[in-house]
Amino acid sequence: MGEIFALLGPNGAGKTTLISIVCGIVNRSSGTVTVDGHDITRDYRAARNLIGLVPQELTIDAFESVWATVNYSRGLFGKPANPAFVEKVLRDLSLWDKKDAKAITLSGGMKRRLMIAKALSHEPRVLFLDEPTAGVDVELRQDMWAMVRRLREDGVTIILTTHYIEEAEAMADRVGVINRGEIVLVDGKAELMRKLGRKRLMLELRAPLASIPETFSRYALELSPDGGQLTYTYDNQSERPGVASLIRDLEAAGIQFRDIDTQNSSLEEIFVNLLRQEA
Repeated sequence: MGEIFALLGPNGAGKTTLISIVCGIVNRSSGTVTVDGHDITRDYRAARNLIGLVPQELTIDAFESVWATVNYSRGLFGKPANPAFVEKVLRDLSLWDKKDAKAITLSGGMKRRLMIAKALSHEPRVLFLDEPTAGVDVELRQDMWAMVRRLREDGVTIILTTHYIEEAEAMADRVGVINRGEIVLVDGKAELMRKLGRKRLMLELRAPLASIPETFSRYALELSPDGGQLTYTYDNQSERPGVASLIRDLEAAGIQFRDIDTQNSSLEEIFVNLLRQEA
């Protein structure tokens, strides 16, 4: 079983540089990098055969057909011709009806799909997707993520960079945050949101309050401008009292509510907070 790893960071944080080093495009200044045990310098052929890369830039021969482009990429890695596999890749990416079209005639979204087809042509076990949905419409994006999930089920590891945090939240199994060239944090998405996510409890009151009673100061509650809603913000690491304690204290004080709603922090909020802490 593979995994989807989202690498997040602001512009200039080093995401593309890190990917370029692993893929052998940029020389590292120090340290070692291995891919499935293969050093990217000493055993570069074996390492690169395991890697597929979809860069941010569109790098395709404008006057080659889709079919020829993908087959040529497969041949560059010394793979024998496999028309059935190439057809499957093109069908998965909804490019089959464009197989004879020249790349120059494709839309931006279709060119992005062709880049992914090139990266998959030699059957890599590690796939780097550097901002893969930039310029891709919603329908194509959904198809792309469906294909990425299938690859994960087939055992492929996908390393994804994206500025669409909601995509990382929906897709990733693990998340890494990079800032100023350093990995700030790596954790499972669920564990990250459990440890760093904040929760909000909203209580819709039966009768509005003019102010929050002093006895509730330890909860640091927020009162809506109309006095009709109380909000309690807490997290799993907090020393604040739990929700059950708050409910008991409200009932003891005769403050009744008609509805309760809860919200969890999004991955975007966690990401922004981490960068603020680093700053």
